[in-house]
Amino acid sequence: MTARMHNKIAFVTGGGSGIGAATAIKMAAEGATVIICGRSEEPLQKVVEQIRAAGGQADYRVADVSDEQAFVGAIKSVATTYGRLDIMVNNAMAYTWGGVDSMSTEDWHANFSTTVDGTFWGTRTAMQLMKEQGGGAIVNIASICGLFGTAWMSGYSAAKAAVINFSRAVASEGAPYKVRCNVVIPGVVATPATAGMLGDDKTRNNTEKLIPMGRVGEAGELANAVFFLASDEASYITGASLNVDGGRSSDLYTVLE
Repeated sequence: MTARMHNKIAFVTGGGSGIGAATAIKMAAEGATVIICGRSEEPLQKVVEQIRAAGGQADYRVADVSDEQAFVGAIKSVATTYGRLDIMVNNAMAYTWGGVDSMSTEDWHANFSTTVDGTFWGTRTAMQLMKEQGGGAIVNIASICGLFGTAWMSGYSAAKAAVINFSRAVASEGAPYKVRCNVVIPGVVATPATAGMLGDDKTRNNTEKLIPMGRVGEAGELANAVFFLASDEASYITGASLNVDGGRSSDLYTVLE
């Protein structure tokens, strides 16, 4: 265990699995005290136990990010317990499938309640705390769907695009107070959330053919990017959007063999 985040207090949403869990494990291994948040207690407990077994410090809060009162209360309870909040990672998301012409208003809004509203509430609360204490780092997780149109995922794509531009505004407002805000933009990553679309070899192989590096990403690779932007090593970086997608967003035409 190293200590590049020694004495830092970090809050990570969607921390029970995937990118959120990998980020929490990475930060704890680097000396941070990490509090993970999610709707279900069992997966949170397992991640915390894994971190503690490795010698790290971690705890959890059960809260639905789409519930403003519960979510904001969870963040404030962490600041009260630990005396500060140094890092906020807004990773939790939700999405629905469906064509634009057949999507209900309810399904449309479902894409925003966690991904956009939750990111706003988490960022707003973190900003308030970090301005008072003299600085901090916020990392919001978007998606390659927020960069390009994605059929049958218009709501999710719109929500993630909103996260990207929202974060630029946050960076501008936070800079005078030493509050940094950056975005990590994953491509296709092997997580429980993508298990359905990567569920068989044919589908996975077809997906990987579209990625210049020839494979989907791993949660740990995204965690490395989140860690960097949240760390003091990125002290002069704010308002940035970092694509972590194996080159997918840089490739207009993919040659299939």
